[in-house]
Amino acid sequence: MDERPTTHAPVTYDTCAHIEGPFYHGTKYALAAGAELVPGFGSNFHRGRVSNNIYFTALVETAAWGAQLATALEGSTDRGHIYVVEPLGPFEDDPNVTNKRFPGNPTQSYRTRHALRVVAELEHWQGHAPEVVKGMLDHLAQLREQGLDVIED
Repeated sequence: MDERPTTHAPVTYDTCAHIEGPFYHGTKYALAAGAELVPGFGSNFHRGRVSNNIYFTALVETAAWGAQLATALEGSTDRGHIYVVEPLGPFEDDPNVTNKRFPGNPTQSYRTRHALRVVAELEHWQGHAPEVVKGMLDHLAQLREQGLDVIED
């Protein structure tokens, strides 16, 4: 963890009201506007694991990682989907990225135990280059081999 000081005020279930969207969720699934994403289903990133949270971000680039990695880990060549979403309850910083490689929450990643409502699909977004995605997949595989692919859920 980077120990440099940060001005990041942690986002918690009690202090999230000041964080405004738009918010995005990247996934391998095709969804319709109005659909609700709820916890308690399989993780996009760990086969056989049930996720207690739904993850989302305020950055399209971060959502692109979610969409592209979820589809690649499924073995699909599709790029996935990014949805504009609305949290239906309080949320908090995603502890899997907050204050890890960089101070604060530069990826603007959050999680909630409440539903996210799909508002619309983001039709036009720039994905990461295939070699960049492969590099991330290789890194994730290395972490998995070392037993370091822990998701705090």
